[in-house]
Amino acid sequence: MNTIFSNTKDAFSIKTDFELLRAHFLFKIIENRFLVKIGAFLINFSLKFYIPINPLIKVTVFNHFCGGVSESDCNPVINKMYNKNVCSVLDFSTEAFKNETEFDKCYKKKLSVLDFIKNRVEIPFAVFKPTCLGRIGLFEKISSDKKLNVMEEEEWGRVQFRFEGVCQKAFDNNVKILIDAEEVSVQKAIDDLTLKMMIKFNREKAIVYNTIQMYRWDRLDYMNNILSDHSDIIFGFKLVRGAYMEKEREIANRLKIKSPICKDKESTDMNFNLAIDLLFNNLDRISFVCGSHNEDSILKIMKMMTKKNINKNDDKIWFGQLYGMSDNISFNLGIKGYNVFKILPFGPVRNLIPYLIRRAEENTSVKGQTGRELQLILNERKRRKLEKI
Repeated sequence: MNTIFSNTKDAFSIKTDFELLRAHFLFKIIENRFLVKIGAFLINFSLKFYIPINPLIKVTVFNHFCGGVSESDCNPVINKMYNKNVCSVLDFSTEAFKNETEFDKCYKKKLSVLDFIKNRVEIPFAVFKPTCLGRIGLFEKISSDKKLNVMEEEEWGRVQFRFEGVCQKAFDNNVKILIDAEEVSVQKAIDDLTLKMMIKFNREKAIVYNTIQMYRWDRLDYMNNILSDHSDIIFGFKLVRGAYMEKEREIANRLKIKSPICKDKESTDMNFNLAIDLLFNNLDRISFVCGSHNEDSILKIMKMMTKKNINKNDDKIWFGQLYGMSDNISFNLGIKGYNVFKILPFGPVRNLIPYLIRRAEENTSVKGQTGRELQLILNERKRRKLEKI
């Protein structure tokens, strides 16, 4: 089906011929589940035994999906995208922190990023992953309502201090902050902390945004409940389908419990659409981001905006995609004047390996996503060849 998202000239306008060729190569690999598993194994093996593969990773998968090693490294990409009316959201995407020293270091990094992007219209949001500020096991214990011992209470106090500190800095700098969703085992603690931050900082407008994974069948009820219980704040939501589907189903099977994930893609799509309806029905007290690579979902929101006479650049509604993916959505939305950003990960190459592997695994597991990317890349390469004749 041809839509505005079929326009490859604008979609890949900032990509060189070499970058298009590299994208084609990467998505051909990602298309093959076996190659992704083998590649992930070899990369982890190389890292474990300090085999020097960083330069190879940097010129291939890192440069396609990431903005750079540092914030300033990202500036050329940020500026190129903003020239096409596509904003950036810097994401210090290093993961798997395990001790208080690392959590404090990550906390300070989040604060420094918020200072770096202050007053920059091309970077309207910040983002953070909650478990980079505290131990996963502690989030799990809080989420399961288990009693903490004295040391754990003190540890959780430090997590709350860091969490609130990031949100306070975002509020002080007038920067909207996206709080990532994670696995079901830790999400309740994240939801509860995020709601506290909304109550504190979202009195006049949305500063704090919670990420809602709509591949979970219980999320619509969650949103309805907190909307009913809190009428005096402006909610911020980032709507996504979800990032841990296979892992969650495996855990549910192992524990012999009901899976938290919708039974199939059709159910997830229906859940997502119902959530969109809920957001539009409460737009007087909600700002939201549609964090989706699904063209039908984007088109639904565009149609609803037109129907309700909402301006394309109304700050209450944003669209977001990951850097290196779905350029046909991001850049075509930007050219039409909608609010859109790319999540732009950055950090040391070695530390971003878990993020890059997860991107590859997600693309492999999402039916049709990689094939769509490949076809668009092929279409643009063909268009450019014909243009040169």
